[in-house]
Amino acid sequence: MKIIELILDEDQEEAGIDAISIVENPAIEEDFIALKNDQLKLAEVSKEKKLLMGPLLIPNKPIYRQNEDDSEEYYIYFSKDTIQKASQLYLKNGKQNNSTLEHQHSLSGLTLVESWIVEDEVNDKSRKYNMNVPVGTWMGTVKVNNDEVWNDYVKTNKVKGFSIEGYFADKMERPKEPVEEKLENKATELLSSIKMILNGN
Repeated sequence: MKIIELILDEDQEEAGIDAISIVENPAIEEDFIALKNDQLKLAEVSKEKKLLMGPLLIPNKPIYRQNEDDSEEYYIYFSKDTIQKASQLYLKNGKQNNSTLEHQHSLSGLTLVESWIVEDEVNDKSRKYNMNVPVGTWMGTVKVNNDEVWNDYVKTNKVKGFSIEGYFADKMERPKEPVEEKLENKATELLSSIKMILNGN
């Protein structure tokens, strides 16, 4: 089965992450947790902070994909570098209020209020909440100012994690010989042809 690295095509205007979706089955297979006064369990609505914390993208983690017509199955993954760029671009483009439910319905009242890249295996906020994600993971905390979403989806465990929506490019396979070498060879051939024409050969 093919494994494809997705990268940011920075020449493409719409490249990057467009929204964060809350879903029942996150593709990265990591659930978020609902925070309430620094505890992991849910409590009465009046005392809840209505915050969800979890990984948004995990580096080098194969994510299963299938074409809409079921003709091809493959895996995609993101490098640490792409994840870092995508997380920065998401905030730079002011998309922290873009949220959807199961990648289908736009939601209002959800905002990414914390965003960070895990840099240390021991001393990271994610460890405090028993999330043992690898270095390079993009973590996020989303504030849910939408009672319907909180009561009907979060508290009932209908949604368990984050999933990102965005536009990425497939990484092209590297040529077997360096591109510069190919260009040099072509230039030499072209120059030789021009000399032959000028010499009347």
